Amino acid sequence: MLFWVEAGIANTSHAETLNVCYDQWAPMTIFPSEASSDRGVVIDMLDEIYSAKGYQLKYYEVPLARGLDMVAEGLCDMLPEYLFSKNAEKGFIYASEATFLYTSAFVVRRDEEWLYNGIHSIKGKRIATGPGWDYSSISAGYQNYIDDPKNSNFVEVIAGDDDVVERILQMISENRVDLYADNELVLLHTLNRLNLTDKLKVVHPGFENKLLEMPIFSKKIPVVKRQELIKIWNEGRLSLKGEKEKMLLSKYNVTFAH
Repeated sequence: MLFWVEAGIANTSHAETLNVCYDQWAPMTIFPSEASSDRGVVIDMLDEIYSAKGYQLKYYEVPLARGLDMVAEGLCDMLPEYLFSKNAEKGFIYASEATFLYTSAFVVRRDEEWLYNGIHSIKGKRIATGPGWDYSSISAGYQNYIDDPKNSNFVEVIAGDDDVVERILQMISENRVDLYADNELVLLHTLNRLNLTDKLKVVHPGFENKLLEMPIFSKKIPVVKRQELIKIWNEGRLSLKGEKEKMLLSKYNVTFAH
């Protein structure tokens, strides 16, 4: 009798654990360190939403490409932010409510007189990106350019288990690549954290469309369970609009330009 009670408790506990894969994209998603236990705006938001429904969240800090694989394989139930794309792999389902809609920008060396004004303006530039990163929804032309084999000598795909954005910015400062595009908030945060503002600068405009970031959920989760997890996110994200959202953002000194 005791055995079955304990087994039942274990199963209940397992059912209420949400396995979350996420990558370093500070200040929105952050790997905790000895210096700070902070996990970023979006992870705090996720924790508040699911904890209120009785879930325990278990985190796996991994590079984005590995996180996508782990969600597709069912090793993680979800990943909290992935750029919305109609061309996305089929191993996961998007939620309906976005985390945030971000403005994009570029980083170049401070002495560069360069602005993005279409695909022709990046020709001949050494562009940095990461594995699994898909820009097609914010600029189909840019994604096509970096995918085109004839441009491969000008595209550096930077992989690794550490902070890829940090590595890319260091590479730009060392003249190993020329430019990089990302969420403006992430670029400014990383430049300030690395004390690179005297060497690099953020330039506008970015891409023609904003970055729509959505949580994704594994297709390996049973349909009814997955629908429930997505419903919890959608309703929870809506409930955080307004003052609650401002409080989460202010913790990380994040302000959205309107």
